[in-house]
Amino acid sequence: MKEIDARGLRCPQPIIELGKEISFMHAGDQVILHSDDPATEPDLVAWSRMTGNVFDKKSKDSFVITKLSER
Repeated sequence: MKEIDARGLRCPQPIIELGKEISFMHAGDQVILHSDDPATEPDLVAWSRMTGNVFDKKSKDSFVITKLSER
């Protein structure tokens, strides 16, 4: 599983890094995003709603994102 270390980056950079990586993934693939920016979780909520992908919070600073569609 691919991991993105976005610790130390501030909004919107963690989501930008995620967007770059997920564009190369296929439906069903997962990536772990590590981010200590407090805006990341609310950003992921909005991003998931807009993209149709889902995320699961694994710890305070780690999220597992699953790509659900090929768009």
